[in-house]
Amino acid sequence: MEFALQPAPAVTYRTIGGILDFYVFLGDTPEQVVQEYVKFIGLPALPSYWTLGFHLSQYDYGSLDEVKAVVERNREIGLPYDVQHTGINYMEARKDFTYDKVNFKDLPSFQTYMHDYGQKYIIILDAAISTEALADGSPYQAYERGQSKKVWVNESDGVTPLVGEVWPGRTVFPDFTNPDCTSWWVEECKIFYNQVPYDGIWIDMNEVANFVQGSSNGCEQNDLNYPPFTPRIVDRPLYSKTLCMDAVQKWGQQYDVHNLFGYSMTLSTQRAIETLFPGKRSFLLSRSTFAGSGKYAGHWLGDNAATWDHMKWAIPGMLEFGLFGIPYIGADICGFFEDVTEELCRRWMQVGAFYPFSRNHNTEKRVLQDPAAFGADSVLVKSSKHYLNIRYTLLPYLYTLFYKAHTQGDTVARPVLHEFYSDEATWSVDKQFLWGPGLLITPVLDPGVDIIRVYIPDAVWYDYDSGAKIWLRKQWTDMYLPADKMGLHLRGGYIFPFQQPATTTVASRKNPMGLIIALDDNNEAVGELFWDDGESTGTVNSKSYISYDFKVSNNVLQMNVTNNNYADPNNLTFEEIKILGLLQEPVSVTVLQNNDVQNSSHNITYNPVDKVALIEGLQLELGKSYSLRWTLGTSVNEKYNCHPGPNASKEKCEQLGCVWTEDPSSLRVPYCYYNGPDNAYSVADVKYTSSGVTANLTFNKSNLKAYGKSTLPISTLRLEVKYHNNHMLQFKIYDYANERYEVPVPLNVPKSPESTVKNRLYDVTVQNKPFGIQVRRRSTGTVIWDSQLPTFTFSDMFIQISTRLASQYLYGFGETEHTMFRRDMNWHTWGMFTRDQPPGYKMNSYGFQPFYMGLEEDGNAHGVLLLNSNAMDVTFQPTPALTYRTTGGILDFYMVLGPTPELVVQEYTALVGRPVMPPYWALGFQLCRYGYENDTEIAKLVEDMKAARIPYDVQYADIDYMERQLDFTLNPRFTGLPSLINKIQEEGMRFILILDPAISGNETNYPAFTRGLEKDVFIKWPNTNDIIYAKVWPDLPNVEVNNTLDWETQVELYRAYVAFPDFFRNSTTEWWMREITEVYTNPHNASKSLKFDGLWIDMNEPASFVNGAVGGCRNQQLNFPPYVPQLGSRSEGLIFKTLCMEGQHYLPDGSPVSHYNVHNLYGWAQTKPTLDALRNITKERGIVITRSTYPSSGKWSGHWLGDNTAAWNQLDKSIIGMMEFSLFGISYTGADICGFFGDSEYELCARWMELGAFYPYSRNHNGKGAKRQDPVAWNSTFEDISRKVLNIRYTLLPYLYTLMHEANAHGSTVIRPLLHEFVRDKTTWEIHRQFLWGPALLVSPALDQGAVAVNAYLPNARWYDYHTGEYIGFRGQFRNLPSPLEHINLHIRGGYILPQQSPANTTFYSRRNPLALTVALNDSQLAAGQLYWDDGVRIDAYEERVYLLTSFTANRVCHGSSLVLSTRGDYCCMLTKNILEIKVLHRGYADPNNLKFTRIKILGVTSTVQEVTVSQNGEVIQSPHAVSYNSQNQVLEITRLELELGKDYTLKWS
Repeated sequence: MEFALQPAPAVTYRTIGGILDFYVFLGDTPEQVVQEYVKFIGLPALPSYWTLGFHLSQYDYGSLDEVKAVVERNREIGLPYDVQHTGINYMEARKDFTYDKVNFKDLPSFQTYMHDYGQKYIIILDAAISTEALADGSPYQAYERGQSKKVWVNESDGVTPLVGEVWPGRTVFPDFTNPDCTSWWVEECKIFYNQVPYDGIWIDMNEVANFVQGSSNGCEQNDLNYPPFTPRIVDRPLYSKTLCMDAVQKWGQQYDVHNLFGYSMTLSTQRAIETLFPGKRSFLLSRSTFAGSGKYAGHWLGDNAATWDHMKWAIPGMLEFGLFGIPYIGADICGFFEDVTEELCRRWMQVGAFYPFSRNHNTEKRVLQDPAAFGADSVLVKSSKHYLNIRYTLLPYLYTLFYKAHTQGDTVARPVLHEFYSDEATWSVDKQFLWGPGLLITPVLDPGVDIIRVYIPDAVWYDYDSGAKIWLRKQWTDMYLPADKMGLHLRGGYIFPFQQPATTTVASRKNPMGLIIALDDNNEAVGELFWDDGESTGTVNSKSYISYDFKVSNNVLQMNVTNNNYADPNNLTFEEIKILGLLQEPVSVTVLQNNDVQNSSHNITYNPVDKVALIEGLQLELGKSYSLRWTLGTSVNEKYNCHPGPNASKEKCEQLGCVWTEDPSSLRVPYCYYNGPDNAYSVADVKYTSSGVTANLTFNKSNLKAYGKSTLPISTLRLEVKYHNNHMLQFKIYDYANERYEVPVPLNVPKSPESTVKNRLYDVTVQNKPFGIQVRRRSTGTVIWDSQLPTFTFSDMFIQISTRLASQYLYGFGETEHTMFRRDMNWHTWGMFTRDQPPGYKMNSYGFQPFYMGLEEDGNAHGVLLLNSNAMDVTFQPTPALTYRTTGGILDFYMVLGPTPELVVQEYTALVGRPVMPPYWALGFQLCRYGYENDTEIAKLVEDMKAARIPYDVQYADIDYMERQLDFTLNPRFTGLPSLINKIQEEGMRFILILDPAISGNETNYPAFTRGLEKDVFIKWPNTNDIIYAKVWPDLPNVEVNNTLDWETQVELYRAYVAFPDFFRNSTTEWWMREITEVYTNPHNASKSLKFDGLWIDMNEPASFVNGAVGGCRNQQLNFPPYVPQLGSRSEGLIFKTLCMEGQHYLPDGSPVSHYNVHNLYGWAQTKPTLDALRNITKERGIVITRSTYPSSGKWSGHWLGDNTAAWNQLDKSIIGMMEFSLFGISYTGADICGFFGDSEYELCARWMELGAFYPYSRNHNGKGAKRQDPVAWNSTFEDISRKVLNIRYTLLPYLYTLMHEANAHGSTVIRPLLHEFVRDKTTWEIHRQFLWGPALLVSPALDQGAVAVNAYLPNARWYDYHTGEYIGFRGQFRNLPSPLEHINLHIRGGYILPQQSPANTTFYSRRNPLALTVALNDSQLAAGQLYWDDGVRIDAYEERVYLLTSFTANRVCHGSSLVLSTRGDYCCMLTKNILEIKVLHRGYADPNNLKFTRIKILGVTSTVQEVTVSQNGEVIQSPHAVSYNSQNQVLEITRLELELGKDYTLKWS
């Protein structure tokens, strides 16, 4: 027959005989059509339970030993594996019913060998019988007996057996339509079984196959062999590869019954099985089938090939046989013909684990492809075991599906369209399939891909492995499936019975059972279980089985037994129930039987991220009915504060629809919390594209609670997710109907998304009911953002969103002082609002940094920025979770995926801007004091420091230098300052001045104010021309200040009215530039010009000494918004120590914006204009130091940690602060050494000088009224301590400068937390009393009063004592390191090379000194490093490529001809030489000082060095160096070198 399809649509049948006899099945669903058809032709056989296990086979086993080797190696790897097949190799000369008594001599005992392990053995039989004698010359009895009974297919005469040729050679063909043949066949199977026991039969070659055309004698020329019309079949004519069409069988001529041959052989073989295995189902597999074959046998898809196409085609093949009523179906996993690749076999094993008939089988002379052949530790083995274990886990479900196929004709491997036929998109889905209605199987079917296009039908779906809901339905999407993964999803609304897996079904059937409940949209699910002994025939008809109906509704599981006529010998119980999609935690579970509560010692765990509840320890006996009722509630860690404002009460809480529970024992746990998981927004119009996601959010009015107008949720919101690049995404929630304030800080994002589906590190899903966004790290599945929580609300003046966190380890958010680097997740709320607030616990301080880095439990890291500038607080709770609350703007999140902590910072600074490159001199030591009496005091300090020979580059003047603290003026007491500045600059030093933003308005001749009025630069009251006046430092003219009065009185009596420049305006930038320029070059009196080198901008939060304004503020709602974040002095509102929130700013484009929205940007807005002015004036790089910061401030400035206190507890807090600002992208940072407030004391200041020598911004600074604390203020011993440690700093400045370059060019951290380098070591996650400079220098300071030792952690690396060069001999542990007062512990990490330079009193002179290298070899005797060098002051030296970049690499090479072949067959080196290569990577700058490397110290040299040679361009050159080797410390020192900076060299030592 043939059929033809045409697009009419129409089908045409053409057949060459018989009659037309059509049956039409009306359905009406696809599944009903199959059921009706299968009931008509014969319902499928119920397979034995063990046949649903995994099978192995090969047509190439050379011996039984080979077979056993396969069995053993797959047992050893723990592969779930039930059945071993042997191909025709086991036979003698491939003759049915024989075995090879040489190579398979022990085959008679092989079944026992398999049974001892709970496994089965299956033989193959072909449909052709040899006519030849056996190898020993004896008759081939099977043939002889068949011959005597005349059971063969005959030639056209009906008498002569037709002879052909198949595997054994000359053969005849049994006529299975002949009852005598069936009897003969049954007898032969029995005789052979008595010789070689087996468990089932696989029949092959039964089309029937023939290796010659028709017969050995050919076929006669007649209409049967050559009909008038030949259908389009392979290899015409009809008798090709089979028998002549005029051959005769009992049922008729071959022409008519050819296509029934396999079917008739199946019937005969089924009779044999019934005889051999009475009462047992056994196993029957046939290659050739006809309508009704499935009633008796399964089928495999034949001799496929190891190609990706054949793996693809297997799915539609299986689905078709499901239609044909043969549900026990599969393809040869990994392919029959051709050699398979590891990748193809791995992917095929994944999908093959879900073939109903799951068998790996291949032909002769091919590579081995059983899983264990790929290696026990291979990805293929791990992946195969994972998915076969899932198969074995779900066998009760699969077996139930076969029961339903057997009793009502259901499909098992089911086309997606059968379940979703109303969705036309499913009609063409043939690369995915279902198990029954509930398990969606999505394999990878193409090479080299881990992203595939898949269809998610219209249902709730859960990821099988995690249990998490996927928030996609009725759409195509890209699914990430790495090498070891395939898509496996459970459909909501179904209950899946399961059993703990084992390596065989004999073992697994003894294991505890359980249920997976996948809830649908209505929190309901149904399921069934069929259970019998797994092998007996007739159990269905005799009702010798247990069956259940399962149903979940209203948080109750009904387990109703619908038949119980079987007692399982293993006393099975349901011990585990997993519920997927449960939005709240079940706080209790009650077990009932016949409505009576049962004692149950179960325990409940709940994963709130994936919404999975697990009930373990149940003892529900199989065969009994039960109901389980769970009560949902809120555990302590899941309590999200519903009333974060002050004065919460039960009444207020319940007005909000929330729950009030007082628990005084639980400190800080909110009394008022949300009642359930829902939030007020639903999601619609979700659209996923390759570049992001969009959705609309709608406020559910039924959730209307006690909202005020400004906190009434906005009714419609827009969500936009953009996949900017592979490691960064943005998600933004805003009111698309009404324009709202958005942060005017530009970020570096691509103009259009640059990510690719294949390479993205993340997957995003938008969740509904309730709304949430979930971000998963693709490589691990870790959820790193999950905001599907009840807290989400978005109103005009109160926006709140929470997210679950990947771990308790969260770092960042600032600027606040706290006691650990890791944030304390134990119910803490921290406010963020820039304020003139000295560091203090829970006090919002100078900067606003809404960025955090989160660590995941496996050590991966990610970072999250909320680009919002309104007053905010964040709550950390031990869930772990984080709640943001902000008072305006929008939600605009940016997430970077790392995955290392250092990459997080690099990616974050790529977004907000790389840290500024400081000038070289700014890395020198610096001195400042608020309270210098006059310039003479500063001059004397400079001379004293010089005399003490303490390295020192920069001197400051605080506001003392100004007249009455007025910007841009000079105090009469400091008339000598201009010449002092000129003098110290001539001596190689630099000078920095302070500027505050507040400008006095009480002066009669103050150009800064006058010109400010002209330029309209000041912040005003809205909709008026009136300036908002406050008070800060400037004093009124003509007053005598009485410092003995209290502060408030002084402010009232003496402080001038001040105006605040609006730095957003272009006019302000121009004004600011002019005012600064006239300080540098005084146009009225050149002798008053202050030739500063850097600027220090202070008080720019902005600070005010009166709250809001002189005379008060005018807009109560803005200054005291409905929600005031948890700030210091919360009751004072937002105006505490700053301006009125209604102050009007104007953005560069002229649009007005309130101070309420941009308050936290004030310092940020001032910083760039200040740097621009500085550089424009000095024509050098310069440095700006700012007190108030916002994300991206680091592009233009450094930062000091503010007005700290001279106290011991400030030392480690300064390390925490620096490490945080490293995260924030501000590398040039440090604290006021020795403390700002209060009197420092000797030991404290000495320890602080040691620590501060390793601040990137190293400045000793203190406040007015406190005693002096500079290094020459104490005694000579203090001077020695300071000199010693600062000489170390100056020695290492080339390394520090290189780190600063790497920060500026690549975003690396300079002050580096240990966890950034050793994130796999969780001990480092908690360390904040030590830090690194870059990757290589570990600083372990003494931070406690009276300490003589430091308990320091040395991570897992090779470490050398900086001071001695000696290897310390331990790693990965804490040690008490001696730390006398004059000593700071420093260690160099093996594997790194540190460039150095001989120190001097200033960098002006140190930059002229000889260079050096310290080479710290690692365990492999390797090391590397770099030196970045430019003139130290040029603006944009790197960008303009005016720099020198040199790399240093220490390596080992094989010396000469010492490479020999070892006994193992590999090469080894008998003699190695160490080399150090100095290579210039970029040569854009030539230093005028003709610098040379004169000394190289190599640490960790384990043997005496005989010689050192210096080469250039491969040639040894003359070198006057000297070599010394310290065998005790293992330090090699090479001195008197003359290696010119900017040239390449190679040093060798041996």
